[in-house]
Amino acid sequence: MSSSGQQNAPDFSSTARSVEGYVWTASRPGFSGTGGGRHRANDSDLPLYKDKPLNQSFSQRNKRARPIWITTGIVFGVAVYMLYRILSSSNDGGKSSWFFGNTARRGKIWKDRQNQIKEAFLESWNGYEKYAFGKDIYRPVIKTSRNMAPEGMGWIIVDCLDTMMIMNLEEPLQHAREWVANNLTYDQDYEVNTFETTIRMLGGLLSAHYLSGYDDMYLEKAVDLANRLLPAFDSATGIPYASVNLQTGKGVPSHDDGGASSTAEATSLQLEFKYVSKLTGEALYWEKAEKVIEVIDSWKAADGLAPIFIMPETGGFRGSQIRLGSRGDSYYEYLLKQYLQTNSREGVYRQMYDESMAGVKKRLIQKSMPSGLTYVAELDHGIEGALSPKMDHLVCFLPGNLALGSTGGYPLHIAQRTSWTITQASDMKLAKDLARTCYEMYRVTKTGIAPEIVYFNTDPKGSEDISIKWQDSHNLQRPETVESLFIMWRITNDPIYREWGWEIFEAFRKYAHLVDGTGYTCLESVNEVPPRPRDNMESFWMAETLKYLYLLFEDDDSILPLEKVVFNTEAHPMPKFNMEPLFKTGWTRSSSQPAHITGAQ
Repeated sequence: MSSSGQQNAPDFSSTARSVEGYVWTASRPGFSGTGGGRHRANDSDLPLYKDKPLNQSFSQRNKRARPIWITTGIVFGVAVYMLYRILSSSNDGGKSSWFFGNTARRGKIWKDRQNQIKEAFLESWNGYEKYAFGKDIYRPVIKTSRNMAPEGMGWIIVDCLDTMMIMNLEEPLQHAREWVANNLTYDQDYEVNTFETTIRMLGGLLSAHYLSGYDDMYLEKAVDLANRLLPAFDSATGIPYASVNLQTGKGVPSHDDGGASSTAEATSLQLEFKYVSKLTGEALYWEKAEKVIEVIDSWKAADGLAPIFIMPETGGFRGSQIRLGSRGDSYYEYLLKQYLQTNSREGVYRQMYDESMAGVKKRLIQKSMPSGLTYVAELDHGIEGALSPKMDHLVCFLPGNLALGSTGGYPLHIAQRTSWTITQASDMKLAKDLARTCYEMYRVTKTGIAPEIVYFNTDPKGSEDISIKWQDSHNLQRPETVESLFIMWRITNDPIYREWGWEIFEAFRKYAHLVDGTGYTCLESVNEVPPRPRDNMESFWMAETLKYLYLLFEDDDSILPLEKVVFNTEAHPMPKFNMEPLFKTGWTRSSSQPAHITGAQ
């Protein structure tokens, strides 16, 4: 990537990679807050990166001399086998060429595919820019738009800033930046969802600040928004309310679910607020965020599997339903990512993550019939209740998360050279098995696009592993599968994940692309051909799905290396950092006690 815009992005340089073509800007403008005492932490430690380890040397094994006839036979056998595979590759579309040095041709194919994904983003963005620029919701079929808040939230623009930076799209990025600088205000009398606003808007602004080379305009907007979101944490226990009024600062309980907050939503704010603390030097954001996890952990959910609703005023769980799909998913994601974000210094989150993944394996992992696909079941009636073979597409974040937890984001061959454990190997195998299942959720439909929810067959007499109910057959352009494929590719370097990702992209292009050039649409049913458009283009189509697909075909591993950055649950990358000397984990785990359940089952 050679444009001037991307050259300002962090280079993660080390002595082992001194020839990289990405140069960190020499000077970073300082941050001057508007409130008393707010300042940026010592510039000399921003960003704080963990150097990628150099290749380790290995002691030579003693080798016994082989008889010459054995050596000659081995060489002859290898030569015959390679000749056979070369000839075979001419009949399989070139897929076998991975083993025979034709990397230049494959590299051109990958780059061409990446460019096609970039074109899909541009077409989506151009349609939005023409018919809906500045609006929060875009209907690409009828070419209309509207805002959620009276003056708009920047819902699509802010969510897409870092994708444009990663793709080096300078002109649309400049237009978007001007709108953010001149038009975006969060001083509005409007109730917003605490979680969605944090992961999309706060996360988007923080990532744009990071990737732009620390453009303080983005940071000032982010800090203003973070301050307006903070009152959501002002419950009796510190568990955030589902919503907050950005102008009055009043936290608002959920209008549904008896006032309970979603467990996933309450526990997926921590990466963003901790990073605000790191950038400003103020501990308040950090303390508010970590208090939530302390309360959750105090109830000691059985096997680390937390019910999906929690009451802000009592801190207790409401109901006993357990799943890794909606309302449960990113709780487990952020346990691991909090540990990774601070360069593995907060071991309490690793302990909680490991316990929960052991619980997932013990309680939820199942095999379908007749093919034995691995899937993650649900517990509708608590830890001892019967399993449901239902699996949301949202669960497909898990393969990538397991791979990150197994290797720390390092390539597999490097991670395996250190203290590779049975648990790490088990997690990596489960990641591969689940990635295959998530791909199959696309492959089995008539359009090749996955539905929102699938059910797995548990009847030995059944003939199909996956079934889809009509009410669950819609597609919302979700990113979780391609997110995992990107992570799996980066960690394993197995091209199968690129092939699967390309199949998914081609299916979207065939069935979700609008021929008049206005963008891509959600679908009413993935099992109708042609499918009926749902007439909405989600912000995460450009912020997540196309971003992860683009990165899947990026050959330069120094672009957002997983050992140095952490992606929030809306695909906004932020750097890992050292928390000392300003910050520390402000709580320790309590002694065991049973989970507290309130309300309806």
